[in-house]
Amino acid sequence: MDINKRTILWIVFAVSLFVLWNNWQISNGHPSMFAPPPAQTAKAPEAKKSDVPAAVVAGAAAVPGAGAAAAADAVPFKAERITITTDVVRADIDTQGGVIRRLELLKYKENSHPGWFGGCFGLFDWCKPGDNAKNVVLFDVDASTGKTYLGRTGLIGAPDLPNHTTGFVAKPGPRMLNDANQVQLVLEAESGGVKLTKTFTFKRGDYVVDVRHDVTNTGTAPVAPQLYLQLAHDGNKPAGDSFFNSSYTGPTLYTDEKHYEKLQFEKLEKAAQEAEKTGKPVLQDHATKADNGWIAISQHFFVSAFVPQPKLMHDITTEKISNNVYGISIKQPLGTIAPGASVSNDAKLFSGPQETKLLEPVSPGLELVRDYGWLAMIAKPMFWVIEHIHAVLGNWGWTIIAFTILIKLLFFPLSAAGYRSMAKVKLVTPKMQAIRERYKGDPAKMNQATMELYKAEKINPLGGCLPILVQMPVFIALYYVLQSAVEIRGAPWMGWITDLAQHDPYAILPVLYAISMYITTKLNPAPADPMQAKMMLFMPLAFSVMFFFFPSGLVLYWVVNNVLSIAQQYVISKKFGAVEPVKA
Repeated sequence: MDINKRTILWIVFAVSLFVLWNNWQISNGHPSMFAPPPAQTAKAPEAKKSDVPAAVVAGAAAVPGAGAAAAADAVPFKAERITITTDVVRADIDTQGGVIRRLELLKYKENSHPGWFGGCFGLFDWCKPGDNAKNVVLFDVDASTGKTYLGRTGLIGAPDLPNHTTGFVAKPGPRMLNDANQVQLVLEAESGGVKLTKTFTFKRGDYVVDVRHDVTNTGTAPVAPQLYLQLAHDGNKPAGDSFFNSSYTGPTLYTDEKHYEKLQFEKLEKAAQEAEKTGKPVLQDHATKADNGWIAISQHFFVSAFVPQPKLMHDITTEKISNNVYGISIKQPLGTIAPGASVSNDAKLFSGPQETKLLEPVSPGLELVRDYGWLAMIAKPMFWVIEHIHAVLGNWGWTIIAFTILIKLLFFPLSAAGYRSMAKVKLVTPKMQAIRERYKGDPAKMNQATMELYKAEKINPLGGCLPILVQMPVFIALYYVLQSAVEIRGAPWMGWITDLAQHDPYAILPVLYAISMYITTKLNPAPADPMQAKMMLFMPLAFSVMFFFFPSGLVLYWVVNNVLSIAQQYVISKKFGAVEPVKA
């Protein structure tokens, strides 16, 4: 039965790896292996090629849309970039289209990615030290790297309406907060008998930009324009992305009907290729109409989201804009505007860190971009506890250690029962070996005799497996917490650990984990099968190699957990070891 118990442990181990792989796939935008293919919407017109004017992409000139850009070609327009600076962001807004060209987060630095012994001996670029002096930049266009990340708005529905390729004139005003609590940038453009006024409002300590659009009909006939809000992003993998250190970057959206949805650039590319090949629009498999919700571009730790004016029906579309540039858009009808009349529309643009306390007030469901996977029910309260411990200790490393001790105390009765069961198994090992020798050629009788032995000695054969089964969801949930918690990003612990969200630069914690696992294995009853014994010794090494690439905060949790387990197991083993072992 000892063999059976270890087989169960290996099954648990294999299933856990399978679950982790499945959730890694989901976190990267791929469908779950357990879920059926998503149902497709029966509304093909929603998937037609967007009527939003073409984008300005990295390294390319503006591709004219209908009418408005053609007029811009006839009358040269001298664009300028206006920089708005608050205490948390610095935004560059281009008067050519009123587009946010660059948005820099002043409170967040780029990861250093410290390498092992000089950058992994130069084998992996993501191991090499980075530049800690640079702030995180979200919106940006960089032709050298192929980066395109833009938020733009405009009008469609009639020829020559002002859009994100139209020249705007900026009204004078302050460009920095100074002593005020907010700063505004007002841009105006008139084209096609319509005047569009964009007002960007930046507030102190806030990552939300209020985007107001005032539309005035200056012509002689009624117009019925639509306002579009669009986020565009290139399809490149994030810098530093690898098999063991992968994160999701792509379009996401939320509606009350379908809730949180994650899309992927690869799928948008395939849809565009299929539409080009067949000449027919491809059905979109996400929500396409709502009067609520938001659209976003999500990435590791950060998000940019447009929240449209609520209770106003809008269309949601995704598309390939140009080569390796994809967009997600909201198109909101503004109704019929009579000559001389005006309509106002208030939207929000959140562009910043994925902190729950910042996301929840912006819009319902926006906190879901902080994706905990299928263990959100465990991960959310877990982070709540961790956050309160950190409020007392003030250091995320010591917070993880204190949380580990708390978890260990919570599971103490269960773990103690498991260790007692293993200690009893160790005492009856001589009898088990005798049974194996006696029934070497008859596995059925061997298992029957082993079960009778366990029954006689009052040993639960699954007692040692239960603690592992219970703790595995906690381990996986903590993995998601540490992977998603931007609060831990860049947080030091002590000495060589300067960022608990990154791997250990000198692999000290993975080595300590391997040693602790080896000691734990030696304290357990040795398997009678020599091959199985070697596999049990190899398992710590395999885990340690995997932990080389895991966040150091997660490895710290597991090292502390193992040390506490060793102490607990040693005490229990000594207690049962005082009893004279059962002889064969």
